[in-house]
This record gives sequence, structure tokens and C-alpha cells, in this order.
Amino acid sequence: MSTGSTTGSEFARELAASSRSRGGSLPLKREVSDFLDRLLGLLFPQLSEESVGTVEEIEVRLQLVRCDLARLLRPTFGQVRGEEISHEFVDVLPQMHVALGLDAAAIVAGDPAAESLDEVVAAYPGFMAIATHRVANRLHHLGIPVLPRLLSEVAHTKTGIDIHPGASIGRSFCIDHGTGIVIGETAVIGDEVKIYQGVTLGALSVAKAAAGTKRHPTLQDRVVVYANATVLGGDTVVGHDSVVGGNVWLTQSVPPYSLVYHSSQVRVRKVPEAQDQLDFVI
Repeated sequence: MSTGSTTGSEFARELAASSRSRGGSLPLKREVSDFLDRLLGLLFPQLSEESVGTVEEIEVRLQLVRCDLARLLRPTFGQVRGEEISHEFVDVLPQMHVALGLDAAAIVAGDPAAESLDEVVAAYPGFMAIATHRVANRLHHLGIPVLPRLLSEVAHTKTGIDIHPGASIGRSFCIDHGTGIVIGETAVIGDEVKIYQGVTLGALSVAKAAAGTKRHPTLQDRVVVYANATVLGGDTVVGHDSVVGGNVWLTQSVPPYSLVYHSSQVRVRKVPEAQDQLDFVI
């Protein structure tokens, strides 16, 4: 774009040229959110305003979801390839439904406050984030650009949980509370892992040159990571059955069955005893 002063007409021409060069190939976030709502509402009646319906009615809804995906893909891949990819995606929905059922069950088992699977599916942000990720991850592996990232951002907006669609997550994944969780593109999470709010699975370096490399950590099976812990680095492996305590900053691997914790001093005094000394300022 021009850096000098321009008239309204010149600016309009610049915007029009920019729009033509982009070709309108990016789906709108609103359309992506609508697609996700219809898909998850089909898989889980707890998330749908529609009744369960007959087999025939569900088959019609399934075809509508497939058509929605094909329409989102058409500007990038064309009609024929968009249809092929949408069929490939629909073919894996049975396996995805089973995987999400295991995730919901893991949350029920891992959270004393969770009373039922229905409650977890309908109300828990952790389940919503996981469900969206499994959809986005599948589309990511089908080689679709942008759309998976838009899906993850829809979940981020709704839940405060940011999972890159490229992250690999095993079965029975439990997110408890969840707000503020960040999971990077090349993170690898094993089976039956549980993480709490504020956890970051990040990279030691954000240099652009590191793109395409393993930058984010690996959590092996049955690892628990407590609130506000930060685990960084592509070479960092948290061994199976380990526990990473709250507020830990971890940049090196630990063997299986490790307990990693942060030790801090907590002082308790009576208020009158502290009035002569300022312990902190705001």
C-alpha cells in the first residue's frame, strides 16, 4: 500500500486490488464457528438445540455437515478436491466420537466436581477445547491450511484454552478448569494425561528459523501437570507417571515416576505484627 497521502478513491482502489489478490480464499471465523457448532451438535445431543431424531434425520444432518465443510474448502481446493476431503473427514467421525467419549470420561473420573458425562459435554470448557482440537487436528493432517487454526481460535475465544491444531494428543485427555492453557504446535501428549489451568507447553525459542522443528515438549503417558506450570523445549520429555507441581518452570527432561515441584517460603503472621514493616508495595 502507498505510504503517502491518498484520496478516498485511491484508497478504495488499493483495497479492491488487495481483495482480488487474496481471492477470498479464507473462511470467515463466523462460518467456521457455525460449522463447529453443527458438527459437535451432531456428535453430542447435549450441544444441540435439535432433538436426537431418527437414523434418517441424523444421516441428513451428517450430509449437511459434510456439505458445510466442502463449502469452506472450495475456495482453496476447488469443488472436486473439497468434496473428496470432506468425505475423508466424515469417514473418521466414528473414531473421533469414540475418542471424545474417552476424553469426557477422563474428565469425569479426574474432577470430583463433575457429576456426569452429560454435564462435562454440555458445560466444561476443557471438553470443548479438546473436542475442537480433535476436529482441527484431523483437518491439519489432511493438509488443510488456515481452517484448522481458525477452529482452534474459535475454541480459544470460547474457553481461554489455546491448543495449536498440530499438537499430538493421546487418548483419555483431561483438562481441569483449563483457563490460560497454551499447547504448542509440536507438543506431544501421551495417553491419560491431565493438566490444569495456566499450564504452558511451549518453546524455548520463538525464532522463525525454528519453524518445522520439534520445539515443544513431550508428556508421556499418565503425566499430571498442575496449575501455572511451564514446560519448555522440544527436547524436554516428562517421563511417564510423573507429576509436575504448580508454578514449576521446567526446561529439561525428567525420568518416569518423577515428582517435580517448586519450593517457596510462605510466612503467616498476625496483622498487628506486620503493621510496622511494609512487606510489599502496589
